[in-house]
Amino acid sequence: MTSGLARADLEAAARLVHSAMPPTPQLSWPLLNQRAGCEVWVKHENHTPTGAFKIRGGIVMLEALKRADPKLPGVVSATRGNHGQSLAWSGRRHGVRTVIVVPHGNSRDKNAAMKAWGAELVEFGRDFDEAKDHAARLAREQGLVSIGPYHAELVAGVGSYAFELLSAVPDLDEVYVPIGCGSGISGLIAWRDALQLRTRIVGVVSTEADCYALSFAAGTAVETASANTFADGMAVRVPVPAALEVIRAGADRIVRVSDDEVKAAVRHYYSDTHNLVEGAGAAPLAALLKDPARKGARFAVIASGGNIDREAYLSVLREDR
Repeated sequence: MTSGLARADLEAAARLVHSAMPPTPQLSWPLLNQRAGCEVWVKHENHTPTGAFKIRGGIVMLEALKRADPKLPGVVSATRGNHGQSLAWSGRRHGVRTVIVVPHGNSRDKNAAMKAWGAELVEFGRDFDEAKDHAARLAREQGLVSIGPYHAELVAGVGSYAFELLSAVPDLDEVYVPIGCGSGISGLIAWRDALQLRTRIVGVVSTEADCYALSFAAGTAVETASANTFADGMAVRVPVPAALEVIRAGADRIVRVSDDEVKAAVRHYYSDTHNLVEGAGAAPLAALLKDPARKGARFAVIASGGNIDREAYLSVLREDR
């Protein structure tokens, strides 16, 4: 398989995830179908206990670390929010100290949620990549286990959403999925291959944070100077080499979406489904609505999360007036 993950590993991860949380729904909304002019299924990862798909990876990652070392001293990681909530939620479940590094100016609501789940929050750097470097330093200084944004356990864990979606709706032509550091799309590719489906996988990035689109086209890692986008879950400047390898082997193409297009998709989710969806979660819908390369009649979009600051959400809704 292009992901390098065996089906047995994917199945074991899915069982573990489902022992801790219920599957999320995949729904096809009539108004959204009318807007898109096709059949669209939404995978509602905004309905998980932390409001995002990342919780699945945290469940598998912390279980593996705790099993390997029952006296695990603690973990540290960097995040823009959803990954940090995932680790904090699972850290609390296992009684493990969790230190989370976020860049300055990070989402206030996501920060509050991480602290509520028990994370020790550290603010450092101008963006995710600088926060990631600081997290690695804290791991060395404090003897913590460093958890990066991309591990086999994270991919296998988050991939359980793909198992749910592709089992429920196996004859999808294309699935649009946001790309942050790459675990979500990698898990989707892994399960598509494990189930031997012909569904095409379409990655989605921001025009303001398009390192994966540039790298996909170039065939090698390409960094960008900045990643300032409303869709903070996709605000990455430096691609993860292992993720890029899986994406280049298993994705059909990558579509760029602007902040304005993402904000419009956030409003569409509200008006057409009455769902709260954050920027990265709305990006796949934005891509589907604009993509001239889409082929087929049955599509899915991954609503990867619903964690958006109240003021930002209200501002987006007001822009439609």
